[in-house]
Amino acid sequence: MKNLKKLIVAMALIYAPIAANAWGVLGHRIVGEIADSYLTPNARKAIKQILGNESLAMSANWADFIKSDTTYKYLNSWHYVNLPEGLDRAGMGNYLDGFKDANIYNKTNEMIALLKNPKTPADKKLFAMRLLVHLIGDMHQPMHTARKEDLGGNRITVTWFGQRSNLHQVWDEKLIDFQQLSYTEYAKAINFTTPKQLAEWNKASLKDCIFESYQVCNSIYATGIKSDDKLSYNYNFDWIGTLNNQLLKGGVRLAKILNEIYK
Repeated sequence: MKNLKKLIVAMALIYAPIAANAWGVLGHRIVGEIADSYLTPNARKAIKQILGNESLAMSANWADFIKSDTTYKYLNSWHYVNLPEGLDRAGMGNYLDGFKDANIYNKTNEMIALLKNPKTPADKKLFAMRLLVHLIGDMHQPMHTARKEDLGGNRITVTWFGQRSNLHQVWDEKLIDFQQLSYTEYAKAINFTTPKQLAEWNKASLKDCIFESYQVCNSIYATGIKSDDKLSYNYNFDWIGTLNNQLLKGGVRLAKILNEIYK
């Protein structure tokens, strides 16, 4: 019996990375913390009325934590959209418009509409706020706009500093955790924007945000990464700047959306 339990635990550890499907806890909190620094007074007041003492950073992981409740299993497909390779900006836009199943694009629009509607009940506003904070973060994680055939990199098994992982988890958690910073330290370390960057990033539509992540995703695939690759210092050196840029964009754009909702 003891041997059987050990085997079950071992198998759970082996296959645990395959279940990863969002920025890790730190990533989402970094996006929320950065967004908080760009809020207008009106937006801050309205968010306070919805979240109470829960900050954007602390609300950001609710959509992942709630997965432990099978009642919310329907939320799983909200975190990503599978995109075929070879799309240009117009082609991707058309693809999203024709994609009727629940996905990160149409559900983000739905959460924004709920928050804009003054008739939305308080409990649904709380739900929509938590989901919006989370989904904008996920939208900027490039492996959330990846390929269906490998489940957004989940089927590309790699090692990270000798430990078994997969490409999706490397981008969700491993690269961020490797920096050994708290979410507040991380946000302070990367939250430096120029007026030009803010103007450019704030012009982006949701489709633009997804297309940017899609382009980053294509760059990741273009390196020829494959199962059993060994990732460590060189991978961190090559990609940490891109990852930090995506986190920063996510925070800036989340604030922009909230500021527009609560003008």
